This record gives sequence, structure tokens and C-alpha cells, in this order.
Amino acid sequence: MGSAKKPDSTATGQRKARIEEMRRADRSRERRNRLLVIAASVVVVVGLAVGGVVLVQSRSDDSTPVAQESASGSAPSGMDGKNGNDKKGKGTSGHFETGKDGVRTWKGTLGRTHTTDPVTYPMEPPVGGDHNPVWQNCNGDVYTAPLKNEHAVHALEHGAVWVTYDAKAPKADVDALAAKVRRTPYSLMSPVADQKDPIMLSAWGHQRTVTGAADPNVDAFFARFVQGPQTPEPGAACTGGVDR
Repeated sequence: MGSAKKPDSTATGQRKARIEEMRRADRSRERRNRLLVIAASVVVVVGLAVGGVVLVQSRSDDSTPVAQESASGSAPSGMDGKNGNDKKGKGTSGHFETGKDGVRTWKGTLGRTHTTDPVTYPMEPPVGGDHNPVWQNCNGDVYTAPLKNEHAVHALEHGAVWVTYDAKAPKADVDALAAKVRRTPYSLMSPVADQKDPIMLSAWGHQRTVTGAADPNVDAFFARFVQGPQTPEPGAACTGGVDR
């Protein structure tokens, strides 16, 4: 009888041993899994921390030049490399001197800062100064409504001649000058109500009055100043700007 129970006891012990071994293996596997999870979590946290530092540094790097440029008065890259704001055109000062040929030349400085604010010019029409970043189209463009000076001045910076007239200008002269402008790249024409004379011609830093379309000084002014040596930015575009 006793000898019959021994195999059962042995088998039971073996089963218990295997179960215990399996439990130990499970516990060991669970420990490994926990360690892997912890390690993965650490990697994620470190990655997020490093990424945050890089992001903050990147934002700092991006903003620092702008702050420095604002403080120095210079600007980041932009059209013609000029940007900024100057409502009163403080970069412009001086006076006109009239030559023997009747051309008035600005003696002093003409600002070239870009601004989206209105600019007060010391002459009308203006012959230079701070101006809008977008130029007035000047590829032989004739406008029947007044222009914003800030756009027109930018066209002068590109080497255009600006023909202006007021209500006293004879219609025949206005029509003849309009025809000339349409034939001439780097020129534009528009009415200016409060200019000093009925018909005036302007280029960057230069201006004159003419008596009419047949005045020989019209052709002389165009020949001298359309893309002339006074042009701050020769060859710059006269299309792709403001067309109204």
C-alpha cells in the first residue's frame, strides 16, 4: 500500500517544482518588461527635454536678429534691402537749388527707408525720401486719379520720371504728355492737385516746371533722367507693383 503512493507524491512534487519554475520565469519576465518600460519612458522624457531645449533655442535664435535689427535701426532682408517705419520722413532734409537749365536739384539728403506709414515730404510732388515698400507701376503708366506719394517715390528710386499736372493744365497738353509717357518705359503720369505749377516733371532728386507738351525741356528732362545717373536702383522693376 505504502509503495503505491510514492509515485503520486513524486509526480506531485515535480509538478509543483515546474509550476514554481514557471512562476519564477514569469516574475523574471515581468521584471524585465518593467525595466524596459522604465527605460523607454526615460528615453522619451529625455528626448522631450532635449527637443524642448532645441525648440526654445531655435526660437531664441530666430527672434534675436530681429530684436537686434530693430534696436539698431536696420532691418531684415526685404525689397531693395530697405525696411522700417518713418512717418515724418526724418531721413530727408535739405533744399532745392535751381540750375541755369531750370532744373531744381535737391541739395541735402533723401531718405530711402521703407515704411507702410504715411510720409510727410518737404516738396510736392516729392522727389525722394522714405517710401512704401511697393513701387507704383511706371512702365509707361498713365493714371487719371491721384497716386499715393509713397508708392510714386519708390518708382523714382527705380529711375522713373513722373509727369504731374493740376486742373489748370490744358487738356491738349495733358493728352500729348500722356501719349509720350505711354511710349516711354520708366515713366508714369498722374494728377497732383496742390503742386505749384500746372505741369511738372520729377525724377529722384530733381524737378522742373514745363510750359506744355511742346516745351523742349520735356524731351531734355526725359533724356537726362529716365534711368539716369541719379537713379539709386538702376534697372529695378517698373512692373509688378501698384497699378492704381
